[in-house]
Formats: sequence, structure tokens, C-alpha cells
Amino acid sequence: MPVLSPALAAKQAALRSALAGGGPVLIAYSGGVDSAFLAWSARRALGDGMLALIADSPSLARAELRAALAFAAAHEIPCEVIETREIEREEYRRNAPDRCFFCKDELFTRMEAELRRRPGFAALAYGLNCDDRGDFRPGRRAAEAHGVRAPLVEAGLGKEEIRALARAAGLELWDKPAAPCLASRVAYGLEVTPAVLARIEAAEAAVRALGFREFRVRYHGAIARLEVGAAELPRALEPATAAALAAAIRGAGFRFATLDLEPFRSGSLNRAQ
Repeated sequence: MPVLSPALAAKQAALRSALAGGGPVLIAYSGGVDSAFLAWSARRALGDGMLALIADSPSLARAELRAALAFAAAHEIPCEVIETREIEREEYRRNAPDRCFFCKDELFTRMEAELRRRPGFAALAYGLNCDDRGDFRPGRRAAEAHGVRAPLVEAGLGKEEIRALARAAGLELWDKPAAPCLASRVAYGLEVTPAVLARIEAAEAAVRALGFREFRVRYHGAIARLEVGAAELPRALEPATAAALAAAIRGAGFRFATLDLEPFRSGSLNRAQ
């Protein structure tokens, strides 16, 4: 296992202290590296004084839900699935740049309801890290409005540090690519509906079946724009592979499949803002 630097070991200790000092906590858990490491850390700091909650809705890919539940089970992390209904909110469906605010507001409203019916729990927490603070994240406003803690930020941890700690702990998802909700693939101004999300999910499953690991299928109506990570882009550009990708994406219900000549970059739809 990798040896932690003194600075990183100190941040890990600060995270344990922040969690232990905050009392029993409900954690917003998605199965991504940040929330998974936070849930794993809380389990070790608080024992049964923590519970991970996964928000299930049409914006969560089934593969991601299965993986999140499997990780929690493998590491004995108490975990429950709650239903969120952001898709029923007009502000969410219309898909303006602040869509994420309404999604997180729905999530934290549901978690507050869980908090009220579980008197032993004292707080809510989620997996924001220090690097996220410089990104365009309307969901942060919702977290602040609901008083949700961000223990990873309290400990001063950035994304790569969290990955390093997860690797040192032997957590299998330490290098898992980021996997935000399916709605993040929909170009602003196009309505988010269950049918749209299902089409994106099917297209991404088809791309994954071709062996790609880091990518996004961006939804532009009849057109799907595929972004592939820099390491995998040369393979995607090979004529035979490009043809297979196009067929896979059209098979998911898109009329046109395009391959972005720039590598995958998180938040690329924000360029228009």
C-alpha cells in the first residue's frame, strides 16, 4: 500500500476528527469516489452512528446504483435507497444552468425528512471537496441553504488527495472516473425527461460495452456528441471503432452520432454560459 505523506496523514486525521466530533450523520452517497470515501471514513469514525443514503431517480444510471450498493455491502457501510422526485419539478425539467440547485434541493429536503424520523442522527453531510469550490456548482447553494456539512472540505482535502487516501485504504474505486447524474449530459435549454435520460443511459452503456472507460454522451436533441478521455481518444478515432461507436449510439435512439475531436472534459456544457 502507498505510504502517506505527513501532510496527507494529517488531513486524514482531521477528517476523522471532524466526523467523530459531529455526531451521528446521514451522508448523501452516490457511489463516486468522494462520497464513497466519506461514507467509508464515517463508518470507521462513527460506527453505527452513520447511514449512507442513495437518491434514486431517473437521473441515476442503473449500473451506478448497483455499483454503489455493492461497494457499501462489501465494506459493511449501512446504506439505504431513498426516492427523489426532482424530475417532477418544472425548474429542474426546463434545464437552465441552475438545474443542479433544484436537484440538490430535492435531495436535501428528502434527507431532512429522514433526519426528522431518525432522532438519533444529528446532521447531514455530502462529498464536496476543496477542488469543487472553484467549479460551477449550483448545488452548493442548496447544501448551504439546508445546512449540510462538507467534511472533506473541513479537512482540506482535494480530489487527488481523496483518491490517494482511497488507494492507500485499499478501496477498489480509488481511480473510478467521475460519474455525475445523467441530466448533466443534457445541453442547457433542452427539457430533461425520463425518456431523454433513458436514451443517454442506453447510449453510455453501449459505449462502455465497447471497452471505453472515461467518456460522456452529450445530449443535443437528435444528435449525441461523444466525448472520450484523452488516453482513449486515438482508439475512438480508428475508422472501425468509430463506426462501431456510431452504430451503438444510434442503436440507443439517436439520429446522429458525433465524436468530439477534443478529449472529454468535465463540465463542457458550461462553455456556453
